[in-house]
Amino acid sequence: MSKAFTKETDADDDEDLSLPPLPAGGKNYITPQGYARLKDELLDLIDNERPKIVDVVHWAASNGDRSENGDYHYGKKRLREIDRRIRFLTKRLEIAEISDPVVHHGNDQVFFGATVTYADNGGVEQTVTILGIDEADSALKQVSWISPIARALLKARVGDEVKLATPAGVRDIEVLEVQYPAPPAAR
Repeated sequence: MSKAFTKETDADDDEDLSLPPLPAGGKNYITPQGYARLKDELLDLIDNERPKIVDVVHWAASNGDRSENGDYHYGKKRLREIDRRIRFLTKRLEIAEISDPVVHHGNDQVFFGATVTYADNGGVEQTVTILGIDEADSALKQVSWISPIARALLKARVGDEVKLATPAGVRDIEVLEVQYPAPPAAR
């Protein structure tokens, strides 16, 4: 069979493997800032990046023989990646539940969007911010609301001791501080 009639797949076309799936029946909580970032990425892919790659593929295809045309093959592969990301972002934005953590400013209970400082049995303090699945970045000490640490901390108050299940066993952690972003100043 000719290679022209085979389907090329790099991964499941509808899923972005860099992000965890949503829990069954769960909501896709996201902050207004996270929603805006995803929407900006989607619009940039649609309005800027995809048209540029389409132009490159069109130019490369017009050069004739495509069998050894690197620009054509790379461009087609990149188009598939862009289209897959566009589908993923569109689906995630459609089911997004925007939750603004500013409404909890001044509260000492842990809800979505909180920045929480906690200490373990050894007194080691850590600070994490609880965000949406699509916006949390562990390098910035942000955790998804479905992560084990976030699930242990949610609904706790300053001074509460909660149990965190880890692969090494259950650990007790104490909530030391809870912070939320301040509301924008009135003009």
